[in-house]
Amino acid sequence: MADVSASGGAKPLFSTGYRTAVLSLLLATYTFNFIDRTIIATIGQAIKVDLKLTDTQLGLLGGLYFALLYTLLGIPIARLAERKNRVTIIAVSLVVWSGFTALCGSASSFVQLAAYRFGVGVGEAGCSPPSHSVISDYFEPKKRATALSIYSFGIPLGTMIGAVAGGWLAQHFSWRVAFVIVGLPGLILAAIVKLVVKEPPRGHSESSQHPLEPEAVVVVDQPAFSMGAELRELWHVTKALFGKWPVLNMVLGVTIASFGSYGSGAFVPAYFVRAFHLNLASVGLIVGLIGGFSSGLGTLAGGFVTDWAAKRSAKWYALTPAIGLLICTPIYIAAYLQNDWKATAMILLVPGIFHYTYLAPTFAVVQNTVEPRRRATATALLFFFLNLIALGGGPVFTGWLIDHLAAFSFSHPGNAGVFDTLTHSFGGAASIDFAKVCPGGLAPKGSAPELMKRCSSTLAHASQQGIIISLCFYAWAGVHYALAGFGLVKHMRDRADAQAVH
Repeated sequence: MADVSASGGAKPLFSTGYRTAVLSLLLATYTFNFIDRTIIATIGQAIKVDLKLTDTQLGLLGGLYFALLYTLLGIPIARLAERKNRVTIIAVSLVVWSGFTALCGSASSFVQLAAYRFGVGVGEAGCSPPSHSVISDYFEPKKRATALSIYSFGIPLGTMIGAVAGGWLAQHFSWRVAFVIVGLPGLILAAIVKLVVKEPPRGHSESSQHPLEPEAVVVVDQPAFSMGAELRELWHVTKALFGKWPVLNMVLGVTIASFGSYGSGAFVPAYFVRAFHLNLASVGLIVGLIGGFSSGLGTLAGGFVTDWAAKRSAKWYALTPAIGLLICTPIYIAAYLQNDWKATAMILLVPGIFHYTYLAPTFAVVQNTVEPRRRATATALLFFFLNLIALGGGPVFTGWLIDHLAAFSFSHPGNAGVFDTLTHSFGGAASIDFAKVCPGGLAPKGSAPELMKRCSSTLAHASQQGIIISLCFYAWAGVHYALAGFGLVKHMRDRADAQAVH
């Protein structure tokens, strides 16, 4: 694919209405991305009981088994997107991940379900890198954080729809039906995206002072493909993301925050079932509406507030998420210390508004740090680092933690605090094999009432503690965003000057 430069002109190549339509379709695509990615968290308890899984296995299905090929294939797909039609890549990817999501409903074992989750990851690898690149070519730098926040709104929107629809379908039909129903509509959306969205010229939005007319587009051919050139491009983008103090700390911030978010979020629906004995439909509605409201507001606010505040100082690209993450951490913890689900739900309406402000500023800084022809690659490298650690490790870490905490608590009854239980769980104290005594977190059929109650209460308590520990990663991430504020003004100014010269 070619880059472009501008030779002046008065009319933009794309109308405001059309750009809005394109952004809406990409938002819809990302929404389906997160519906298919996160639905397993909502229906995980039903899968756990049906297939007799441990929480570590649930974490693998929701995390590492999805993230492994998702992250590994993201980079080569992004390099392809730098040269080929990005819209086609997005549409084909949507077909692949939607098809594999539907296939998950036919799985009869952990191994088979894991194989299909690998397939979902393969498809979703082609979504965000080319989408970020396309959005950056449609929207100029001063509107980019806002546009990317609207695109990122697909995260809470997809999580909400997946939770509400998945919970209802699993409750009234089965978890297998839930996978099929949420997967198939993506095939229709893929056709719409391919037919409606036009591939924009590379670098189109950089000429904000002199918008491009169709006749003002000057095609600059890229060099022929070679492995050496590809490796040099990857190295150049790697240095841009990890070689500058402000950008490095923002990458660390988004990674650590996402680690806590994916880890805790994978078990929040299950926690409502385990601790408060709600059905899957109710849990899906509660978790979905909370996520759609609070995290949705936070995602949009992150973009709009940052674009507004950055007119005064670019350091707000870092300070907005730093403040948000440090505020949300204690509120989240307070929510999960409640003994009533209504109190927990009411408190959870608040922290997401502050929490999700980190997404759009981070993506905007990454996109503004590299040249237009390297933007898909920059997103892919960011997602490789972020998702391999956060998505791949977060749910597994929390699931593994819950399994260990449950084993200790079951062996040593007593409602100990989080840190006391955590310390003793890994301090060499002998523990009963909780997974054998309580397969799937439940006592075997015909067990004494005391054992049934003990299995249930132990799993609920361990889930609460595992989620609270994972939430503490938000505060850690907030510190990195605060550190990113040092030097960010100079970095953004230097990049703007470099783009102007280029």
